[in-house]
Amino acid sequence: MAAVTRSAYRSTMALLLSVNIGHPRPNPWKKTLTTGIDKRPVEGPVAVGAPGPRGTGAVGLAGDRVHDVEHHGGDDQAVYAYAREDLDDWARELDRALPGGVFGENLTTTGLDVNGALVGERWRIGADVLLEVSAPRIPCGTFRGWMDETGWAKRFTDRALPGAYLRVVEPGEIAAGDEITVVERPDHGVTIALTFRALMGERDLLPELLKADALPEGTKAGIRRKLG
Repeated sequence: MAAVTRSAYRSTMALLLSVNIGHPRPNPWKKTLTTGIDKRPVEGPVAVGAPGPRGTGAVGLAGDRVHDVEHHGGDDQAVYAYAREDLDDWARELDRALPGGVFGENLTTTGLDVNGALVGERWRIGADVLLEVSAPRIPCGTFRGWMDETGWAKRFTDRALPGAYLRVVEPGEIAAGDEITVVERPDHGVTIALTFRALMGERDLLPELLKADALPEGTKAGIRRKLG
């Protein structure tokens, strides 16, 4: 797998460019009949809170939900963030416009290296909301079908820029234009990009992931089973 490494984006300030909420639509790519992958920017403040365990469809943003409740949603996947800088790289490669939310992300950011974020890193967004980086996004059949690009799952995997899921530590409201501040970083080197590469086939990286206590418990248990 060819991994892409990037230094942190250089910006005077990291910002939330848009908050994106799903518009339910039919899902022809899975047995689940409906999908919320069609995320679109909304105006005004959006309430953010911890959704609770997976299985209900609840996520961290008011007005949004997941429909494949077996594989998505819950506290460890409360919010999904993707960097505008990475969307712009994809837009150039695919030769098509990629508006905020098109990857199914709730938060489109700028000035923040989302894939270089450490598992367990915490972000303050606006005055109230505190989020914790938990895991990378793993591409699924719905994402592949939604993008409608030849070999999309492999291309996305090879690029190793998956974006980050986050937990809600402190609830509140967020809105486009809010400042994002990294307020805490753990002392390991387990980034979202590295975690993705390990989970997607680079087995030699798996032991490194266990340094990140903030990984979801199910993910850590799966790693331990693979390592014997």
